[in-house]
Amino acid sequence: MSLRVQRSEWFVGDLEHYAAWYDREAGWGIAERYLRAVAATLARLAERPTMGHRTGFDAPELSGLRCQQVEKPFQKHLIFYRHSETTISAERAVQGARDLPKRLLQLPGAESD
Repeated sequence: MSLRVQRSEWFVGDLEHYAAWYDREAGWGIAERYLRAVAATLARLAERPTMGHRTGFDAPELSGLRCQQVEKPFQKHLIFYRHSETTISAERAVQGARDLPKRLLQLPGAESD
């Protein structure tokens, strides 16, 4: 059975930010591929929510987060999520070469990529 996927406002903001960046830098076709790769990764997580690894961030707001790479060729991007018995809650989607604890607490697009 597949879990229901919820997307937080920050997750949606992250997707909009990166899709706009890909559109600007490489064209809409690449932006669409990015969005499809994120959707496919979320679908896999809905089937197997424990496949992402647990994070160990110190900030209390980040406790309980799990992390999974977006499918290739966008594997440098990470999806941070929580799950229950019925739901995957996608919290953030960020490029992994960042100060992750700091970046996860910032508004989407607050740091230029």
